[in-house]
Amino acid sequence: MLGLKWRCLAAIPLPPKKTVEEHVATQQEFRDQQLEPVLEAARNGQGHVFFVDAAHFVMGAFLCCVWSRVRLFLRGGSGRKRYSVLGAWNAVTNELVRVTTSGTVSKDTMCELLQKIAALELGGPVTLVLDNARYQRCQVVMELASSLNLTLLFLPSYSPNLNLIERLWKFIKKQVLYGKHYATFDEFMTAIDGCLDKIPQEHRESLKTLMTHNFQVFDPASFLAA
Repeated sequence: MLGLKWRCLAAIPLPPKKTVEEHVATQQEFRDQQLEPVLEAARNGQGHVFFVDAAHFVMGAFLCCVWSRVRLFLRGGSGRKRYSVLGAWNAVTNELVRVTTSGTVSKDTMCELLQKIAALELGGPVTLVLDNARYQRCQVVMELASSLNLTLLFLPSYSPNLNLIERLWKFIKKQVLYGKHYATFDEFMTAIDGCLDKIPQEHRESLKTLMTHNFQVFDPASFLAA
């Protein structure tokens, strides 16, 4: 009976830590008082801003429209294989620094990314904008960032709209995954890497208009309507 009582209590959702109005206000304050000043400095050549996040590309089937004269049966992925990209997007130069793995993104992956950014030897302060994932906010990562003179600027909770690199992941998925079939996991990984490698040339103009510094923030009315 006691176990049943605890299970029932566990099923009751916890109240949100913030109201909709408080969350909207937090996002707007972060954008105006913390994010925009470092971006303005970077645009004026007084520093560098990288937006950091991981994308997990799952080898599976993605719905699309296909016309064929005959019925085709294609063996799809099980959905258990995924290729992860931990990236840092330079908000001014539109360049990507990345670490890839078919394993789990961890604090070690994050430390490798920090080392790659530090190796660029950029002049002026370097700020990394990132979410609150555990592998990014752990003590090991924060201490390494401090030793490399990299500033970590953590986004408010549930604010992917303020992370510029999220737009890049959507673009890559559209280019590589939608309406595509890969017979092997190696082909799948090669396609993703190939698309990422084309960013400086083939995709540069498309990303130039996509990766602007116009960040959408919401008002309480839009949240409640949704």
